[in-house]
Amino acid sequence: MVVARAVKGDSCDILDSLQYAGYMQPMGNARFMKMHGLGNDFVVIDARTTELTVTPALARALGDRHRGVGFDQLAVIESGQDSDLDLTFWNSDGSTAGACGNATRCVARYEMDRLGTDSLGLRTERGILAAHRQGDLVAVNMGHPQLTWDTVPLAQDVDLLHLPIDGDPVATGMGNPHCSFFVEDAEAIDLAAFGPGVEHHPLYPERTNVQVAHVVGPDHLRMRVWERGVGVTLASGSSSCAVAVAAHRRGLTGRQVRLDLDGGRIDIDWRDDGVWMTGATAHVFDAELTPAFLDSLA
Repeated sequence: MVVARAVKGDSCDILDSLQYAGYMQPMGNARFMKMHGLGNDFVVIDARTTELTVTPALARALGDRHRGVGFDQLAVIESGQDSDLDLTFWNSDGSTAGACGNATRCVARYEMDRLGTDSLGLRTERGILAAHRQGDLVAVNMGHPQLTWDTVPLAQDVDLLHLPIDGDPVATGMGNPHCSFFVEDAEAIDLAAFGPGVEHHPLYPERTNVQVAHVVGPDHLRMRVWERGVGVTLASGSSSCAVAVAAHRRGLTGRQVRLDLDGGRIDIDWRDDGVWMTGATAHVFDAELTPAFLDSLA
């Protein structure tokens, strides 16, 4: 069970009145936040202010959209020693992820609002990632792409621009592995059927994220995503970066690319200092897990 409080609006007053009427009682210190970037949705736990300890079992339970909260990824915020904060990521199957671009942007927005600043640095497995406001949007530098077989990683040394997989995909590392297919019509692909086989292809020892994309116009792509450990998602930040890098390396686009995903638009700019990603974020609600839910995991 989850006790929720909306972030803004009349629903916040309604929830408050229910609590005071006795329908909701404040729980212990098991708070979390729900956020999304283009429909790519996240549970965010600020470990600096909560007693929750994330385990694979908790990640799986929270990720269950019927019996838990539901998310594409779980992001955990911790205090940073040489950064404004540290971030770790979990998938809904209880596995960990090395990168999550849209969650990084969402957390960056939350922390910039909290601190009253317009820029900060967040440490992930990719190192310290710079983030800043860009009007109402948030931009994050996702770092340099990994463009050798052993850093993606792949199981063997092959041509990353033309993998020996049906469909002639491209391999790119962005802190996690990616396999990008350029097709005539991305919307015609049955991702639910196509994605699992590619995710578990033996060329990818750590499994892979899968993207299908087609060219809409100059420096403009339509892209859809199957995420490793999750499934079909409305958007993926690291996947967007990987597809933009792959498209440029294939000669399909320049280094500044607009991508239209199922959840909306994101802009990628592959600069000398890394791959920058810019898009919208949303903080939907704050909530607390009940003791009964946590006890059920024991």
